[in-house]
Amino acid sequence: MTLPDAPLSPAGTDRTFQVDLRGLVDLLSHHLYSSPRVYLRELLQNAVDALTARHGLEPSAPADAFGIRLYADGSVVRVEDDGVGLTEADVHTFLATIGRSSKRAEKIAEQRADFIGQFGIGLLSCFLVADEIHVLSRSARTPDAPAVEWRGRGDGSYTVRTLPASARSRPGTTVTLTPRTDAGEWTRPAQVHALSRHFGSLLRHPVTFDDGTGGPGAPVNPEPAPWTRTYPTPGSRSRALSAYAEEVFGFTPLDTIELDLPAVGLKGIACVLPEAVPAGRRHGHRVHVKGMLLSEQAEEILPEWAFFVRCVVDAESLRPTASRESLYEDDTLAAVRDALAERLRAWIARAAASDPDLLARFLQAHHLAVKSLAVHDDEILRMLLPWLPFETTDGQCTLDEFARTHRTVLVTSSVEEFRQVAAIASAAGLGVVNGGYTYDRELVHRLPEIRPAVSVADLDPATLTAHLDPVDRETELAAAAYLALARDALAVFDCDVALRTFQPASAPALLMDSREARHERTRSQLAREQEGGLWGDILGALRQEAPRAQLILNQLNPLVRTAVAIDEPELARTSAEALYGQAALLSRRPLRPAESSLINRSFLDLLAHALRKDS
Repeated sequence: MTLPDAPLSPAGTDRTFQVDLRGLVDLLSHHLYSSPRVYLRELLQNAVDALTARHGLEPSAPADAFGIRLYADGSVVRVEDDGVGLTEADVHTFLATIGRSSKRAEKIAEQRADFIGQFGIGLLSCFLVADEIHVLSRSARTPDAPAVEWRGRGDGSYTVRTLPASARSRPGTTVTLTPRTDAGEWTRPAQVHALSRHFGSLLRHPVTFDDGTGGPGAPVNPEPAPWTRTYPTPGSRSRALSAYAEEVFGFTPLDTIELDLPAVGLKGIACVLPEAVPAGRRHGHRVHVKGMLLSEQAEEILPEWAFFVRCVVDAESLRPTASRESLYEDDTLAAVRDALAERLRAWIARAAASDPDLLARFLQAHHLAVKSLAVHDDEILRMLLPWLPFETTDGQCTLDEFARTHRTVLVTSSVEEFRQVAAIASAAGLGVVNGGYTYDRELVHRLPEIRPAVSVADLDPATLTAHLDPVDRETELAAAAYLALARDALAVFDCDVALRTFQPASAPALLMDSREARHERTRSQLAREQEGGLWGDILGALRQEAPRAQLILNQLNPLVRTAVAIDEPELARTSAEALYGQAALLSRRPLRPAESSLINRSFLDLLAHALRKDS
């Protein structure tokens, strides 16, 4: 918008904004609308609203008495409707004033639920593909009303003239566009037909398309929405909804969930995805408002946890934004989101109660989505927690199966910790669940709510160490010198060394070291690098409490029995470093640079020792 140049005026003088229409069209094309293709949606929307107003004037007329006809032959695009039409006064008021909508006039705003558009800017979208808009209209409000012609141009000028009633034989409106050469991809006959089906396949008024070849007009919306039709059996209905989902989304759903919210006039289906999707990845949903496609990417219609479904819905009372490409966030949308979430919960409950095969297939694909829901939904938690799969020392299994053999369930705080202890804990008969994945630790801790006989505790390194058998006193004394050399060699990693016996015997050593402990030791390392000062004192105090890692050697392993008998100090130190490096590798956690260096050095030292011995 620009203000005209003018001399300074006394304070308080009113002025009128001047609108640069070309600038406004550029704003629409780059910021309001996602693509020039929306011009056809806006024309269809205006036609539908005109038909709605016409039915308000003639409520006894049959539902299919009035329709919409589209024509495109490559040189023009025309949209004609049998709607309420416009008088000359309406033309000046509504077509020549940006932002003024006929739906707001004559208290129609109070009945806004009957209309799709509310903003009065849709006709401007035609300037995205044409430099001139030609409108010919005749009002149905006044008998024998004359026809009115309006021509609007992209430079902001327009002309209006009154024509005899014979210029348009019946009430309604025809909008004709002569496309620009650069808009051919949006105005070719095949594209116009495709766009009309894309946007208007669920419209409740008959819509036809004519490509100018002389044949009969092709129906754009030959059938109503599949959820509004009647079927001979529930099975045939289910198959029809599944076929529609495949047509719209390109996949065969695991199941379809019918959605019906009479309070807002919403109907549709939720299609359960047959395969897992990454956590938090939200699919767009197809939202129609009064039959007109509003958006294919409406994420806001469902809560974040419902990423295992894609929806097609048609609603009466949801408010579109000014671009009519998304939904206005208000209390109605929030209530719809909550109600649809409840429908999804009810579907899960029905599957759990009556269709275990469907439930198993659903959980196999979407257990992460259900876990995210169960964290915040007690009903879903009670219903499905025993069925959800977890990684355990007994393999991948449900908590219900795991609790049958382990009355005390231990849970790790990280994947890394589980991998460190899994083999040893399993051999010791301990039941450990990997709590390192999203939601798992929190859910496992809630298992006693479902199975009161089961207790759950976090895995403490001391708990596992207590299940490792001590060696006899004679063996401990014989290994004392080696253990002292090993502790000295691994002091740089703040690692203690102990000798125990445990299964499996094939495991030479177990490295007990949590991520939190390493973090504390890193902070203590900073303290050592400080030269006095308050910060050094603080970090020094933290260092005193930093937990140490523990390398537990397995006396049952032949490699360890050979190592503890080494009497050559340097070779003993090298073997201890090698055992530490092997244990670190078996833990499958990321290695620090110093640990990688230690593994390489110990291997080279052992190789060098072997070569010296051979020579």
